Amino acid sequence: MSALLLSGCSSSGSESDSNTLKLWHFESETSAMGIAWDEAIKIFEEETGATVEFEAKSFEQIRSTASQVLNSNEAPDLLEYNKGNATAGLLASQGLLAPLDDAVEEFGWDDKLAPSLQTTARYDEDGIMGSGSWYGVPNYGEFVEVYYNKDMFAANGLEVPTTVAELETVMQSFVDKGITPLAEAAAEYPLGQLWYQLALTQADRSWIDDYQLYTGDIDWQGPEISYATETLADWTESGYISKDSTGLKAEDAGTAFINGTYPIFFSGSWWHNRFTTEASGFEWGTFLFPEAEFSPGSAGNMWAVPENATNKELAYEFIDITMRPEIQALIGNNGGIPVAADTADITDPKSQELIGNFNTLTEQDGIAFYPDWPTATFYDELNAALQELVNGSKSATEVQTQLGEDYQSGVDDIVG
Repeated sequence: MSALLLSGCSSSGSESDSNTLKLWHFESETSAMGIAWDEAIKIFEEETGATVEFEAKSFEQIRSTASQVLNSNEAPDLLEYNKGNATAGLLASQGLLAPLDDAVEEFGWDDKLAPSLQTTARYDEDGIMGSGSWYGVPNYGEFVEVYYNKDMFAANGLEVPTTVAELETVMQSFVDKGITPLAEAAAEYPLGQLWYQLALTQADRSWIDDYQLYTGDIDWQGPEISYATETLADWTESGYISKDSTGLKAEDAGTAFINGTYPIFFSGSWWHNRFTTEASGFEWGTFLFPEAEFSPGSAGNMWAVPENATNKELAYEFIDITMRPEIQALIGNNGGIPVAADTADITDPKSQELIGNFNTLTEQDGIAFYPDWPTATFYDELNAALQELVNGSKSATEVQTQLGEDYQSGVDDIVG
């Protein structure tokens, strides 16, 4: 993708230009982070006299090419990167990301991040999160929740469910009227996150640590995973999930919810501002998944500095600007979840609801990370397995066996 050069930028900037910050991120212009970071760019250029050369990348572009690009002279000075063992941890263990310990101490970023949000910013020599050096700085939080179409619920006399049984009753009510209740996508992350959420309803923190941090073995035919996989199979058979979702991506599911096609979408807080700006034909709201103490989520994607970056000091200055109260308030009032905002600065009602749900999770130690994090290949393996579950080519037991083999192979590559 060609560079999108922001105020004052020119294509003459080069890797050797000490007054140019080469920046990559994958946030849309209307997202909370996109809005906030555009303002941060303006402040950065005004205060430093440096120029920002911004190149827009998609999440998938960065995920699939980072190892190659960051190991070349094409590396940016600063990029938004996905957190977790399989992503930032892998690159850190390969020496492709610069350790940020000195900058963290200099700017005091650790004082602005709650301990639970620091977990995904630090990695040991094997790339396992939670300890070791800092390799990224998150400036927002994220989690997965239920979005629902209030108008469709009201038209069918339905209330927000407080138990899984009530949720199934709600979904059956829609099926009875010829409406598929869940907007889903099995070709990308949404279905995998729903699968993990179902497992989390049966899990405790010890199981999460075993799964994510390799502190113990995972039983892939055990009650947590069996409940998740069998429930997805049942929900597909019941018509709550369309078999067509095997070929759909996250964007397809999200836009279908925006268009009012489906009444329920279980997905991340990163959709919140987009729904605020684009879902204009109906009223919508959110709630945490019923009967779940834990939900997928974490500190947000991180600012990471490649080891091959030319202008690391400029990168640190830009990161620090994004942690300022005025930039954090922009994140909070535009549908994001700030990590260092003054709560009095958050005035938008929907943003208050979003941040309130996140705070509920963090207060009960309910942030459980994401299902694909444990290994570098598990994202694609999980998607492929759940596609086979939905289309009926494999049973729940067969899917679990395959996932268990994929997971263990990846973990063994990391920890031996």
